[in-house]
Amino acid sequence: MRQLIIVDNPKSWDFEIPGVDVIPAKIYLMDEAYSKLKRAKVYNLCKSYRYQSTGYYVSLLAAARGHTPIPNILTIQDLKSQTIIRFVSEELQKLVQKSFSGIQSESFILSIYFGKNLAKRYDKLASQLFNQFQAPFLRAEFLKKDGEWTLRTIHPISSSDIPEGHRDFVTTVAQEYFKKRNRSISKKQYIYDLAILVNPKEEFPPSDDRAIQRFIKSAESMGFYTELITREDYSRLNEFDALFIRETTGVNHHTYRFARRAMAEGLVVIDDPESILKCTNKVYLAELLSRHKIPAPETLIISSENAQAAAEKLGFPCILKQPDSSFSQGVVKADNQESYVQLTKQLLQRSDLLIAQSFIPTEFDWRIGILNNKPIYACQYHMARKHWQIYKRTGDGKTHAGNSDTIPFNEVPKNILDIALQAANLIGNGLYGVDLKEHNGQVYVIEINDNPSIDSGFEDTLLKDQLYDLIMSDILRRIEERKGVRSK
Repeated sequence: MRQLIIVDNPKSWDFEIPGVDVIPAKIYLMDEAYSKLKRAKVYNLCKSYRYQSTGYYVSLLAAARGHTPIPNILTIQDLKSQTIIRFVSEELQKLVQKSFSGIQSESFILSIYFGKNLAKRYDKLASQLFNQFQAPFLRAEFLKKDGEWTLRTIHPISSSDIPEGHRDFVTTVAQEYFKKRNRSISKKQYIYDLAILVNPKEEFPPSDDRAIQRFIKSAESMGFYTELITREDYSRLNEFDALFIRETTGVNHHTYRFARRAMAEGLVVIDDPESILKCTNKVYLAELLSRHKIPAPETLIISSENAQAAAEKLGFPCILKQPDSSFSQGVVKADNQESYVQLTKQLLQRSDLLIAQSFIPTEFDWRIGILNNKPIYACQYHMARKHWQIYKRTGDGKTHAGNSDTIPFNEVPKNILDIALQAANLIGNGLYGVDLKEHNGQVYVIEINDNPSIDSGFEDTLLKDQLYDLIMSDILRRIEERKGVRSK
């Protein structure tokens, strides 16, 4: 991928960056050669990004040409929005206060060059702001009021606005930045770029290391340059064509921000932000399943006002769930009135609403993996030994899981598959895991998961590499549909 720096006048650019072409803005906009250029990353360093200015059109046409502009139009608009700036200031509040704790003045100007500042102690804050407002050169103004610092403004600057004393530093950080992005690619020609979001420190990730490597192997066989990214790579999303999230998702979490940002940048995203919103809140799922008459355990949405009435209606034992629970965490069983009162009191401190469900004892739960409205695997997850859940956490901090079996589709009861598909189709066409119980001939949907588990030696037992190929080929199909490319 060619790296292009676009400036109003190349004579004003006096930084030596190997492997990067410096192009006048009007040449980039008017020369047919750049219009036909297949793949390029465009660093827009024009003096102004105001609406319908030359700088504005550089980012606008770069996106239309399939190039990757930095900043893109979304970032340009965000830089003008006081609402967005206030949101970012609140989100980074602790970091901002810590960074400026020793400053006595009432204002501070922070210069940010490719996510770096001359003073290393501000690097973390500079990096976070660069992640949020991805423009090569930024200047942020902070004000202190009543002893607390807030971000007042942040705006892009051109190379001519960089003070003389900063220029050597800017040359160094720019060279480091572009060196990392001039990836050494093997002789094989990669067609698209795929980012897989992971958290190496996560206790129960959706895919283990071996499964991740099998995803990478499958993707590269289909022409993807594939890279594992973490939450620190938020600013790099527009380097890719697709984002595959393999970290447990949540709405009030960086995974959701990654999905939102990637979708805004035009990437194919699995799972998409709407699926995350729907699946990670069990209050929403309970209402959705009820409205569409999908069979589920008797379910009540409870608050502090109706908690006692719910207990009387459901009886004991019953299940209580936090709306955003996952991996059996935030899911408890009340065996009697005393434990019910204690547990609801604890859980209602975290959420104004809870889910209460009738308890359905089974030896295992069904999990049907579904991608693009089609089943791709079926598993039976057995309960942990002497426990009512798949996962059992003991007092020593250890977690024990029950066994699992992968089942051929021809051995899965038809009503299990049918109801799982009906439930998943209410969410979208992404990658889902539908959990169901079968009791006395009846089938009940327990929940619908975005970002379901795919671990080596478990979900892939029957299909092996073909399971990974199914998912990667679907991502490829989505990219080609979005780009208007005909599949061979």
